[in-house]
Amino acid sequence: MEEFDVFQWANEIDEVKGNVSVELFLFNKNYTPYKVRYDEKLTNSVKSMFMLEAVNYIIKEADKGLECRTYERSDGEEKVIYKTKLENVGRAETLLHLIENEYKDLDFFSDNEYEFKKVKGILAKFSYPGGDDGSMKSFYIAKGISASAAIKGATSWELNGESFEPFSAEVAIKMPEDNQVAIVDKSVVVFNQAKFEALFQYDYKSQVLAEQKARELEEKYKLSFSEGLTLDALLQDKKPLLKKIQAIDINEAMEQEQMLDYADEMQLDLMTDDDKSIIIMDDKDLTTFVNLLNEDYYVSPVTGLRYEIKSKKLLGEPDGEPPRG
Repeated sequence: MEEFDVFQWANEIDEVKGNVSVELFLFNKNYTPYKVRYDEKLTNSVKSMFMLEAVNYIIKEADKGLECRTYERSDGEEKVIYKTKLENVGRAETLLHLIENEYKDLDFFSDNEYEFKKVKGILAKFSYPGGDDGSMKSFYIAKGISASAAIKGATSWELNGESFEPFSAEVAIKMPEDNQVAIVDKSVVVFNQAKFEALFQYDYKSQVLAEQKARELEEKYKLSFSEGLTLDALLQDKKPLLKKIQAIDINEAMEQEQMLDYADEMQLDLMTDDDKSIIIMDDKDLTTFVNLLNEDYYVSPVTGLRYEIKSKKLLGEPDGEPPRG
């Protein structure tokens, strides 16, 4: 597959910009997309604010030394935009999958039903004839939206000429003007690193660490996951657990049989299947597994009560020697 060239793409869009149609979608913090209608009077504004701003920036800055580098190998350089594979950005990939494959089942957004304060971003889908077989090609521009960008009609007035009048809409939104993220074919183009990471909760360093620790754990323990779940994906969303695992020497940690005995002793609901693989169905199961791995459970020899230890501070060896390590 030919590597995506962002400069070639920008020039292509600049040539067909007069023949491009656009749809808008809002998506919430769970990355559920909603269709959004818009008045024809806004068409030029939508194209300008989303498509032309990004395309013109690339074309204009290319003559001034703008570069496009791989996101995972760069960080914060000037005159640089980044690109990464869509498959690396799970939430963006899921969002586009829902729009492309479940379009007819998507609801139209209504503040009365879904509440604008839960909206995380807006996505503009641009389509134009450009396929070799006459088919339509498409790309997306995404921007983050904060609740503070919205003005509620019930508590706002309009200043029309010299007088205040009732606000005529349920919600008014100030659209972000900066370039943030474009999604073309299977590539993500990042104009603003911080906003991209916030919009799609993408932290490459945590992702790499999660993948590494997942490999170590799956080499040592027999684990079984619910359909669609993977250990590294779960860990990427649970930074406190990932941090705890990072501090554990997996090679020195208890063996699987010891862990199962430990779970029984603590009367924890750690499920196993027929071949004694530890079943992880959700975040709760993962937390229990990691806490066992870190030996975070304790039975008081005095009262017999069971505790989950939130902070472990080694006081020293029984003979008064300082702690080892």
